[in-house]
Amino acid sequence: MAWIFGDFHLDPERFELRHGTDPVSLEPQVLALLVHLVRHRDRLVTKDEISETIWQGRFASDASISSRMRSARMAVGDDGQKQRTIRTVHGRGFRFVADVVETVPAQVTAAPPRAEADGVLTGRPSIAIMPFRPLALEPDLAILADAIPYEIIQALSRLRWLAVIARGSSFRFRKPDPDLDLVATALGARYVLSGVIEANLRGLAVTLELSDCSCNEVIWGDRIAAPLDAIDDLRSRIVAHLVTALEVYIPLNEARIAKMAPIETLDAWANYHLGLQHLYRFTAPDNLRAKGCFERALTLDPGFVRAHAGLSFTSFLEAFLHLGPDVAQARRAARRHAERGLELDPLDPFANFTMGRSHWLTHDLDAAAEWLDRATRLNPNYAQGFYSSALTSMLTGNVTATETGLDMAFQLSPLDPLLYGIHGVRSQLFMQTGDYATAARWGDRAATTPGAHYLIAMIAMVANGLDGRDEQAKRWRQTVRRLKPDASAAHYFTAFPTRDTASRSRIADDLTRQGF
Repeated sequence: MAWIFGDFHLDPERFELRHGTDPVSLEPQVLALLVHLVRHRDRLVTKDEISETIWQGRFASDASISSRMRSARMAVGDDGQKQRTIRTVHGRGFRFVADVVETVPAQVTAAPPRAEADGVLTGRPSIAIMPFRPLALEPDLAILADAIPYEIIQALSRLRWLAVIARGSSFRFRKPDPDLDLVATALGARYVLSGVIEANLRGLAVTLELSDCSCNEVIWGDRIAAPLDAIDDLRSRIVAHLVTALEVYIPLNEARIAKMAPIETLDAWANYHLGLQHLYRFTAPDNLRAKGCFERALTLDPGFVRAHAGLSFTSFLEAFLHLGPDVAQARRAARRHAERGLELDPLDPFANFTMGRSHWLTHDLDAAAEWLDRATRLNPNYAQGFYSSALTSMLTGNVTATETGLDMAFQLSPLDPLLYGIHGVRSQLFMQTGDYATAARWGDRAATTPGAHYLIAMIAMVANGLDGRDEQAKRWRQTVRRLKPDASAAHYFTAFPTRDTASRSRIADDLTRQGF
């Protein structure tokens, strides 16, 4: 619920107060106090209750409570003399006395419970973000235990593949150690994220834990710390780090569960996650299996946006890596499925990503850059989007944008399935700038990263060849021939149509020298 009183609109879900259409800037503690007073307007709210709720049970002096109350009154056009909105009951506490109309605000995301059939969970994965448990925090910092989870909810709401329980529902289970089974059952969430925020001599630290409540297993955890003077940086790092981690660990867990069930029992989402697992192996057989999974998902749900994006991705790989007999047909399929996904949901980052990648196949780098930029604007924590934008910038000769994109991609997802590509683009960037020794080091690193395909081995081969490291170049040449016996310079420049003519000429000469 949200509340309207006078010209004010208070939305506890969005944690904001508006005067008319204008937002009212308030300290988090003051806003939390106002929400608590309105929520319990049918009774007296004591100072002890305020201390317990707003200061998380820590000591709050009368002066501190009076200061926050004065700010709350000022925010809603009241004061200690008129008391038309908040009334003081001397010696006992406070009451919110203005007339209030309840309304239903826009929710961040509503997640329908996942159905279960024959022991197999179906439907879109859903997650509940719990308020963090504060440990040894000063009163002014304790509000971060609510503020950071709320920011996480806002960030996750940008994702189209994950249903996020609204703050007003998940925050009702505010306990030091909530019963995760109860939370999952009551909210219809498969996953629960909980955390502890604590102060130490060096600053603040947040410990995160992601649980799969269907089996009571912790599938991911981490700890992030920062000095007290870098709280804002800590908040942004937690959100970015978490969004990226969920993009990796929840799909992996969903695919693991799907593999244990008979194929005929899998719903569209289970087929999708199983398809992703095959997709990121980057081999011809796995690409075919991924394609089959996405096609089954569309048979079950013809309007499934991400299955269309998945088919665009498999078609892209078929054309990019020459995995099939008809590259032109694969190129057309990559564009067609991306377009269909965008017709169904133009705000899905994955659909925008696949549209951008489809433009690589036609060497329309400017259009590719626009679509990939849109993908990262829709999801500012989209590591693969930043990597693909960096590759496009490298091909167009924008060194600064390439470095920025690669740094962002690696910072967000240091274990990304496309990590070999991140390293490979960095190697190509140093080849363009003439630093062949550094290019060779990054090329070696790219080609030894899991998932690396024959084009990445070609990057390592050329980088080492240009640096005069002929023995290492020979080893990578053998790898290329093993992975793709008919690999050629045409394959390389079709995949990487660089506009830098000088480096292109040097790379072409070395490919010829090495028999390509």
